[in-house]
Amino acid sequence: MDVPATPAGGARRDQDIALDLMKFIAMTTGYGKTTTAGGVGFEKATGGASKPEDYAAHLLELYTKCLNAVKK
Repeated sequence: MDVPATPAGGARRDQDIALDLMKFIAMTTGYGKTTTAGGVGFEKATGGASKPEDYAAHLLELYTKCLNAVKK
């Protein structure tokens, strides 16, 4: 896989910035993480993904939001 060269002046593409932002948000907040069954006590499901496909969809949705925010 070839990695594209950084544009002149060290500027980063909007897509790269959005990806880094998405990774940061997903890692620090657990955004879209899969839920586990059998929680302790009266834990309520957090609305996370129950399947890997749902988790991927959540991450793509987050990436789109980040890209739109970066482009503004």
